[in-house]
Amino acid sequence: MRLTARLWVDAYLTRLRLMDIPAFVVAHGDDTAGAVIVKLNTLDGRAVAYQRSFDLMTGARAWMALTDGSETDVDASIARQRSFDSDLWVIEVEDRHGRHLLDEPGLAD
Repeated sequence: MRLTARLWVDAYLTRLRLMDIPAFVVAHGDDTAGAVIVKLNTLDGRAVAYQRSFDLMTGARAWMALTDGSETDVDASIARQRSFDSDLWVIEVEDRHGRHLLDEPGLAD
């Protein structure tokens, strides 16, 4: 049984909050099956957008960079994704040290 998108987002935001990493929901997607993009804003004009990828050969799932660069370019890429996926969640994480916790146990796979 898979977690709903809403449950995963709520748990992720809680974990970030416990580490004193500011984060907020930019776009609320489908509660049940919406995909999630995590935008990491390093507060220096740069950003990275991560999405969950599935490896067809191994069956593994991992967070991969969708795009990185200037915050403006990353925002434009996310806007394009949202234009064809209205169920998409977008979470923005703000951390000067580049912490997003997506590589932590329970979030990495």
